[in-house]
Amino acid sequence: MITRVLSGIAIAVTGVLLLCSGLATTLIFGGGGGGAGACGPATSVTPAASSAPRSSTPGGIGPIGDWSTEQVGNAATITTVGMRLGVPPRGWVIAVATAMQESSLINTPGGDRDSVGLFQQRPSQGWGTPEQLQDPQYAATRFYQKLQAVDGWQAMPLTEAAQAVQRSAYPDAYARWEPDATRIVAALTGVSAGLAACGVTVSAQGWTQPVHGDVGSGFRTEGRPGHDGVDLIVGKGAPIHAASAGTVTVVRCNAVDVRTGWDWGCDRDGDPALTRGCGWYVDITHTGGVITRYCHMLTHPSVAEGQQVAAGDVIGVSGSSGHSSGPHLHFEVHLGDHTSGTAVDPVGFMASVGAPLNQ
Repeated sequence: MITRVLSGIAIAVTGVLLLCSGLATTLIFGGGGGGAGACGPATSVTPAASSAPRSSTPGGIGPIGDWSTEQVGNAATITTVGMRLGVPPRGWVIAVATAMQESSLINTPGGDRDSVGLFQQRPSQGWGTPEQLQDPQYAATRFYQKLQAVDGWQAMPLTEAAQAVQRSAYPDAYARWEPDATRIVAALTGVSAGLAACGVTVSAQGWTQPVHGDVGSGFRTEGRPGHDGVDLIVGKGAPIHAASAGTVTVVRCNAVDVRTGWDWGCDRDGDPALTRGCGWYVDITHTGGVITRYCHMLTHPSVAEGQQVAAGDVIGVSGSSGHSSGPHLHFEVHLGDHTSGTAVDPVGFMASVGAPLNQ
C-alpha cells in the first residue's frame, strides 16, 4: 500500500513539473502550443482506477488570483489528466470551469443527494463508486469521456458543452467561470492558443469576428439613431474574442437604474426599459487609432486595463447586463477616440479588414 501511494505521489508531482515546464504540451501537441491541431477529432478515453493519492495540493503549485493552492492544485490535476488523454486544450478549460461551478475546485466528500467530488458526479447515475469519484484523476477522466462523446463540443459555448455532460439544473451557471478557468489553465501550462472555442480565423489584416452571430439591431437605424454599434445575437455565455491585437484601455461596469439614477449593477441582467448603459464592457485600442468596444458581458471581463491582447483572445463572455433585452454582444468600432462622434458602422469596417460580421 505504501508503495502504491508513493508511486501515485511521484506521478502527480511529475505531472505538475511537466505542466510548469511546458514539456507535457510539447509531448502531446508537438510543440504547437495546442494551436492548429486543437480542433481536430477527439480520441475516446476509457476511465481506469488510479493509484494517485487524494492529496489536493501537488508540490510546486501556488494560488492564482482568488483561487487557493488547494483549488489550483485540483485544477492542475484536471488539466494533467486532459493532457495525458490527448484532449485538446479547449477541453481542459471546460473541465476546470465545470469543477469551479460544481465544487469550487474542492474535492468534497458529498453534496446534493449522492453527488461526490470535484465534478459532483452521482454514483446513482453510473459515474462510478463514491470512492472512485473522490479520486480527482478518475473523476476528471470520466468527465472527459462524456465530453468527447458530445458531437461538436469544441465549437460550443463553454456553458453548452459543460451542460451536455453534467445536465445541471442551472445550465447557464458554467459560463461565468470561463475567464478564471482560462487564466488558470494558461498559467499552469503556458498554453494560450486553443483555449477558446473553435472557429477563430484571423484575416491577413489581423482581424477576426468577436463572436459568430447574426446582426440584429444595426448601426444608427431610423428607429435607433443613437445606436453606435451593432448587436450580434449569441446565447448567454458565448466567448467574446478580441477583434484584433491591441491594448485594453477600458474595463468597466456601466449600468444605471433610470428610476433612481443609482447603480443597477452588472452581475445581473439589465432591462431595456429600466436600465441604461453598456453593462460590463471592454474597450481595446488598436494600431492606427482604431478602438473596438464590447458591451453587455455576463460577468467581469477576463482582461484588465493596460493588458496586451492578440486577435482572437477571449476577453469575456456574452450576457445581458446594462441596457439590454436579452443575451447578445453590442459591438462598436471607433476611429480616433472613445466618443460617439468617432463611431463607424462595424459591418462595413469589419468587411474592409477581411473579417465580415454575420458569417
